[in-house]
Amino acid sequence: MAFDLDMIKKVYDRYSTRVAAARTATGKHLTLTEKILYAHLSEGDAKQAFGRGVDYVDFAPDRVAMQDATAQMALLQFMQAGRPQVAVPSTVHCDHLIQAKVGAVADLNTAVDVNREVYDFLASVSDKYGIGFWKAGAGIIHQVVLENYAFPGGMMIGTDSHTPNAGGLGMIAIGVGGADACDVMAGLPWELKFPKLIGVKLTGKLSGWTSAKDVILKVAGILTVKGGTGAIVEYFGEGAQSLSATGKGTICNMGAEIGATTSIFGYDEKQGAYLRGTKRAEIADAADAIAEHLTGDAEVYANPEQYFDQVIEINLSELEPHINGPFTPDLAWPISKFATAVKENNWPEKLEVGLIGSCTNSSYEDITRSASIAKQATDKGLKVKAEFTITPGSELVRYTVERDGYLDTFGQMGGVVLANACGPCIGQWARHTDDPTRKNSIITSFNRNFAKRQDGNPNTHAFVASPEVVTALVIAGDLTFNPLTDYLTNEKGEQVKLDEPLGIEMPVKGYAVEDAGYQAPAEDGSQVVVKVDPASSRLQLLDPFKPWEGTDITGLKLLIKAKGKCTTDHISMAGPWLKFRGHLDNISNNMLIGAINYFNNTADSVKNELTGEYGPVPATQRDYKAHGIGSIVVGDENYGEGSSREHAAMEPRHLGVRAILVKSFARIHETNLKKQGMLAITFADSNDYDKIQEDDKIDITGLTTFAPGKQLTVVLHHQDGTTESFLVNHTYNAQQIEWFKAGGALNIIRRQMA
Repeated sequence: MAFDLDMIKKVYDRYSTRVAAARTATGKHLTLTEKILYAHLSEGDAKQAFGRGVDYVDFAPDRVAMQDATAQMALLQFMQAGRPQVAVPSTVHCDHLIQAKVGAVADLNTAVDVNREVYDFLASVSDKYGIGFWKAGAGIIHQVVLENYAFPGGMMIGTDSHTPNAGGLGMIAIGVGGADACDVMAGLPWELKFPKLIGVKLTGKLSGWTSAKDVILKVAGILTVKGGTGAIVEYFGEGAQSLSATGKGTICNMGAEIGATTSIFGYDEKQGAYLRGTKRAEIADAADAIAEHLTGDAEVYANPEQYFDQVIEINLSELEPHINGPFTPDLAWPISKFATAVKENNWPEKLEVGLIGSCTNSSYEDITRSASIAKQATDKGLKVKAEFTITPGSELVRYTVERDGYLDTFGQMGGVVLANACGPCIGQWARHTDDPTRKNSIITSFNRNFAKRQDGNPNTHAFVASPEVVTALVIAGDLTFNPLTDYLTNEKGEQVKLDEPLGIEMPVKGYAVEDAGYQAPAEDGSQVVVKVDPASSRLQLLDPFKPWEGTDITGLKLLIKAKGKCTTDHISMAGPWLKFRGHLDNISNNMLIGAINYFNNTADSVKNELTGEYGPVPATQRDYKAHGIGSIVVGDENYGEGSSREHAAMEPRHLGVRAILVKSFARIHETNLKKQGMLAITFADSNDYDKIQEDDKIDITGLTTFAPGKQLTVVLHHQDGTTESFLVNHTYNAQQIEWFKAGGALNIIRRQMA
C-alpha cells in the first residue's frame, strides 16, 4: 500500500520547474542535496542562491514522523497551536517505551499494560488531528518509515536523531525537536541554515565479511562525532549504486553519529526494487519518470571537488570490516587491528552479550547475513560463548524472517528475539547481570555506544559492528577473535573456521505480514476528546514559558560547569526516565544528572550557593527557582550531541535556567534551545571557559540591543570581589531573536493562530 500517493505525485509534478529555477538562481550544476532543498523552498521557485553554512532558509517538508517518547511533548505543544488538523501527513510510532527483559511477547504485553495511559493519549490525539498511528509492536519508527513513507526526492522531518535513515531511499530526512515538528504540523515554514555539503565517493564493491555498516563506521572514524555538523553527506559513485536500499539506510541512519544534518543516496535501481518489493510500485514508476532530477548532475559527480565542501573517497573492494568503540561511535578500528587495540587498552576481552537489530541494522538482508553465521554454530558443533539478542525493526520484517525460518536459526544457537522496538539500543534493557557495575564488554549492531547508554553501567565497554561480525564474536565469546582469519574449537575438539556471510537483499517469496500495526485517524476528529488526567504522573498539559523581561540578565548562579562530553543522554537520560516524557515537571528530575561537574569530577553533585552544600543538580536548580534566582549552565565542545530529545532543552527552561554557554553546540540541541526561548551562546575564545569559577555571579549584557551577528558580553563577579568579562557569540537570526523575546516559538504560533 502506498501512503499519500497524491501528495508524492504533486511533489514530482513540480520537480522539473523547481530544479530548473535552482539552476538559474545558482548558475551551476546541482548536487542531489541542492535539488531537493531548492525543490522544497517554502517560497516556491528559487529566486536566489543561498550561502552554505550562512543563510537561514525556510522550507516546506512533505511530512512529519514522531516516535512515542518525543511525540508526547510534540503533540502537547501542537494541541496549543489551535489547528483542527495537521497541515502535512504525519505519523506517530510507538517504539521507545518497550523494555527488553524476557522476550518479544512478554515484553510487549508488559509495555502495553504499563504504558496504557500514554498509548491511549497518543492514539486519541492522533485520531483527533488526522495523524497516522502505529501501535506498540509495529516496529521502530525509522524502519517503518523506510517501508511505508520514504520516497526519493522527498523531504521530511522527524522527532528522532536517526530520522536520516530515510536517506537510503533518496529522501532528505532530518532529525528535529518537537517544537520544529509542531511548526510544520501547524502549516508554518521550517527553518534550517542552508547546509554545507560533504561528498562521499564510493568505488568498488563490497564482498565477504564487509557490509554497508562498515562504510559508515569508516566514515565516522574519518569525520569524528562532530565532523559532519552543519553538513549534509551525499554518497555517490558506482559503489553507492551497488548497495541495497536498506544498506544505504544503515549508512544514512548512523550518519547522525558524525553530527551530520542528514545523509542521502541518489535514486537508482536498488531503491526502485525496494519500493516495488514493499508494494509501492506506483511510487517507483513516478520516480522513474523524473529519475534525472533524483540524483546529482553527472558533471557534479565527475568533478566533485568543485561542488562539495569536502570530498571523501572509499574503495569498497578494499574496505575492511570495522569495530568502533568503546564509549564513542567514532573510535574506528579495522578488524585486523582490533584485537591488538583490545589488548593494548586493557579492554575486557571476554564478550558477555552481543545484540543485533535496532533501527540501524534490522533489514531482511541484515537478518539473513547474520543467520548464515548463526547456522554455522549449529552445523559446525560450536558452543556459543556469549548471550545473544535479536531486535527486528518492524513487524513486516519479523513476520517475514520467521516465515522463512531465520528466527528458528537464531533460537537453535541460543538467541532471544526481542520485541519490534528500540529496546537495548536506547537503554530500555533490563540486563541480566550479577553485578550492574562490573567492567565488561558488549558488542552491538546499533548506532550509539556512549557510556551507560545501553545498560546504565559506566563500566560497560560497548562496541559497534555489523550484525554478522557481532554474531561471529558472540559465537567466539572473545573480542580478540577475527572471523576472517581465526579458527574456533568445536565441541569435538576440532578446529573450524567460519565461512563468509551470505545474505539476501529481499525475500524471494516477498514480504508478508498479518497485522502491520497501523491505525488510520478518524475522518472527522472534531468530536474526539483527548483526555489527560490532571493527577497523572506521566502526562501534563503545558503552560507557556514566560517572555523575556526586556533587560540584561544579571545575578545568575552557576548551576554546573560541565566537563568533557555532555550529550543529550547526560542532560536528559533515557532508560527508566522515558516514562515521564509527557510530564515536563517529573522528567525534569533527571536534568543534567549525567553531566560531570568540572569542580569535583562527579556526576549529579553541584554546589548550592544558597546553602554552601553539594547536592543533586535538579534539586539545586529547584531551590534557585523557588527563590526567584536564575542560573546558567556552562559546557564543553559539541554540547548536546546525540539524540534529538527536546526535553534536554525544555527541562532547564522549565526549572529556571536562563542561558547555556558552551564552546560549541550540536545542531539539533542548539535549535531546540532557541525554540524554547532559551539563550544559547558560545565562547568567542574557548579559553574563557577556564575563567569561570564555582562561586561566580554572572551577568549577560547586550540583550537590549540583541541583534544577528552582534556579540553579547558575559561578566563574571568572582567571590574575591574582582570582576572580568569576555565576549560571547550566538547564531540567532531576526526570527529566532523574536522566539527569545516571546519566551519560545510556540508562544508566537499561538498568537498567530489566535
